[in-house]
Amino acid sequence: MSERSSNLDFKVLDEILETYEYKKSYLIAMLQKVQEVYNYLPEDAMTYLGEKIDGVSPATVYGVATFYAQFSLEPKGKYVIKLCDGTACHVRGSMPVLDAVRKKLGLTNDKSTTDDGMFSLETVSCLGACGLAPVVVINETVYPKMTPDAIEIALESIIKQEKEA
Repeated sequence: MSERSSNLDFKVLDEILETYEYKKSYLIAMLQKVQEVYNYLPEDAMTYLGEKIDGVSPATVYGVATFYAQFSLEPKGKYVIKLCDGTACHVRGSMPVLDAVRKKLGLTNDKSTTDDGMFSLETVSCLGACGLAPVVVINETVYPKMTPDAIEIALESIIKQEKEA
């Protein structure tokens, strides 16, 4: 096994492997659990799974992780902002909302996570809530009929809550 220089807790990875009985048929579930723990899929974790699961190589694990859009190979913020830019949301003003989020958090098209790791921004094609357009989901909370002012208030509320915690 190769030397690893990451901050992974291999006991946690071993628990995940044991839960799924080291079976390759549970690879996606294992990757989901790893991402739940770390908020992304660290390269060393994928390598470790590939070394431990019979019939699976690290390359196969990486291939599965990159095939499915649900997996992230980059660390995400504590709060993941999903801004819909589907047709209904776009027509009803999702772009000014996107611009407001980027301005408020200091993000750009090339920088999607804040320096402090608090927020990540993703634009998605559809959130399946066209009647609420434009819609934003932050973690599991749905924010309907967003405006630039409303998203700024929502973000301020989260920032205030974090400072008080």
